[in-house]
Amino acid sequence: MHRYGILKTSLNALRRNVMRTMLTTLGIVIGVAAVITMTEIGNGASIAIQRTMASMGANTLVVIPGAANTGGINFGFGSLMTLTPQDADAIIEECPAVRSVAPIVRARTQLIFGNRNYVPTYLYGTTPAFLDIRDWTDLENGEAFTEHDVRNANKVCIIGRTIVRQLFGEESPIGKEIRIRNVAFKVVGVLRAKGANMMGMDQDDILLAPWTTIKYRVVASSLSAANQSNTNTGNSNEVNTLSQIYPNLQQNLYPVASSTEQTDTPQPIRFTNVDQILTAAQSASQIPSAMQQMTVLLRERHHLLIPDPDDFNIRDMTEITKAMSSTTELITKLLLCVAMISLVVGGIGIMNIMLVSVTERTREIGLRMAVGAAPSDILRQFLTEAVVLCLIGGTMGIMLGRSASYIVTSVLHWPTAASVGAIVVSVFVSASVGVIFGFYPAWKASRLDPIDALRYE
Repeated sequence: MHRYGILKTSLNALRRNVMRTMLTTLGIVIGVAAVITMTEIGNGASIAIQRTMASMGANTLVVIPGAANTGGINFGFGSLMTLTPQDADAIIEECPAVRSVAPIVRARTQLIFGNRNYVPTYLYGTTPAFLDIRDWTDLENGEAFTEHDVRNANKVCIIGRTIVRQLFGEESPIGKEIRIRNVAFKVVGVLRAKGANMMGMDQDDILLAPWTTIKYRVVASSLSAANQSNTNTGNSNEVNTLSQIYPNLQQNLYPVASSTEQTDTPQPIRFTNVDQILTAAQSASQIPSAMQQMTVLLRERHHLLIPDPDDFNIRDMTEITKAMSSTTELITKLLLCVAMISLVVGGIGIMNIMLVSVTERTREIGLRMAVGAAPSDILRQFLTEAVVLCLIGGTMGIMLGRSASYIVTSVLHWPTAASVGAIVVSVFVSASVGVIFGFYPAWKASRLDPIDALRYE
């Protein structure tokens, strides 16, 4: 029998009992609809989790300076200033896997407002890109400083909720001035609360200002472990020192290098440097590419030869990335289990109905075989009926699943994301279920003896 004839015969057989056909497909409809709906809800949940993890720094890469070595002693990464603002500019221009870059100048010193003072955990000089990297662009009050403020080293800052509570209490800090080492900074914005990070550190105990302002107006040196409140910058004007009272008595506690020694052993800092460079990869999957691109770029910029070790270190948030990956993987596995259960139940329903159909149509099968139909034709006919049932159910299930996702988003306000892959897989799985669960009834029909089939009552 021609394949189009088999398809026509199968459709006619299904049309003879429309109600039973619809009830048979109901299991596949519900199964596919559940797969589509839960996959889209799962995708939405994964996207929400990724956004949350990104705000915690999952896609964040931190570039820190190299390690200084003196007398065989390695002082650890960050002890040698090798990073510049120009490095940050080059990274955003030449590393396509990097989404955003912010140089950071760290400080630890006292904040003063009125008769209150406080030393925050984080005092960063940076650029507006820092807010984008840390997903902090939506401020609670006020507005962020701009690139114009960075270029002009303007004395403006934005602060976290902990600093607001410590210095201002119930007052609004917007427009007020905080003194940092006798430099008055105007508060232009307040960050929304984030709470503690994965290490238990208060993320709201932070002050952000233009890095040029922190670098040139507040601290001229890199951050040391000690509080910088009492350190002096190069432009401070001290009085009553021993050398000023007695000019002829120069007290040098440490030997001063001669001009020859300074020429032979120059100081490593001959440029404007930054303490760190904070970057964000385009996505979690592009973190390895971003690290490789930045490594190649910085080695080239720092004129390092092949045998030379890196004078910088790139750190990724591996722990957060693993947490995100494991969570997403768990959601995917749960959805797969639900899909398998739903579709197996629907497939068993189709097998049951097809077996009933074979029993009911035994005389018809015997008649067809008596007039020349081969067992393979009978096999293809019943197999085609099962596949058509599953495809009809799959199509209806896709429409029902998409509608259910829309209702979930509109009514419950749960995040969902359309999945073309889930739709394609649903069609493929529906056809596969028809073949797998329809094969036995079709095989049983093809094995009937024509004489016995014609005698069947």
